Amino acid sequence: MRASREITIFFSMLLVACLAGCVLLLRGLDRLRSHATLEEVLYIPSPKVLKRLSLGYDGLLADIYWTRAVQYFGNKHNVGAENFNLLAPLLEITTALDPHLVVAYEYGSNFLAPQPPNGAGMPDRAIKLDEFGIRNNPDEWRLYYDLGFIYYTELHDYTHAADAFARGSRVPHAHPFLKILAGQMAEHAGDLQTARAMWSLTYDTAREKSIRANAAAHLHALQVDEDVPVLEAIVSRYRQTTGHFPASWAELKQSGSLRGTPADPLGRPYKLMADGHVEVREPDDLPFIQKGTPPGYKPPRMPKFLPSD
Repeated sequence: MRASREITIFFSMLLVACLAGCVLLLRGLDRLRSHATLEEVLYIPSPKVLKRLSLGYDGLLADIYWTRAVQYFGNKHNVGAENFNLLAPLLEITTALDPHLVVAYEYGSNFLAPQPPNGAGMPDRAIKLDEFGIRNNPDEWRLYYDLGFIYYTELHDYTHAADAFARGSRVPHAHPFLKILAGQMAEHAGDLQTARAMWSLTYDTAREKSIRANAAAHLHALQVDEDVPVLEAIVSRYRQTTGHFPASWAELKQSGSLRGTPADPLGRPYKLMADGHVEVREPDDLPFIQKGTPPGYKPPRMPKFLPSD
């Protein structure tokens, strides 16, 4: 009886010591600056070491590391940082401790893949993270979708994107649109309609408001990029017919070239410039647009996301 009590006390003290060590470790992470060196990255213990020290509390420790990963990314993102060196190690430790923490794969890959300051600019690490998640959670169709999305948007690798979507489409209860996306990758990769379909699916299925807002911003940008060339072509035909550029949208309406005043996805009328070009009124409110910006326009370092609902 006494021996059993001594063993209990010993392991209780060991657990307290381990948790105290975790606290000191996490405080040490807080002190790491954005220019973290390789040595600082290696300062984080390996998952194997942590699993041995956790005494079976792998899930708790994974939650702690996941929280730190979110805080780390949020702090970096808020200041428009270019360096996210600790993000991938934090996510990899998190998922090694708890391979079934699906949220860490879903959001972690979205943190890693985009270019700074929107993300860490590490699509290869994001792919590695998602593939690890798929191996451990083969029935989570969202992970296949995230994987295909990274291949499509960040690497423009349509073959691997199609493969990821096709794999996901075979998962029980997968969203039926995955099969359509797999086919579109093979036939129409890179066009606006395919991009719109992907961002629409992200918007419709995302559970986080920030991801929905990001998807909405991309959908708005795609609409602008489709509208502007069409409107400029109408203006060009009018000039060929009349010998001069229209002075206003009203002039085009009077000629029968337009039915109304064209507006951007936010409901603001497009600007018709004297040289026939078409511009949006507030480009900062429409991040990711490739067309319709004033000459010399430079987007802000931090995209402005308007409410998506």
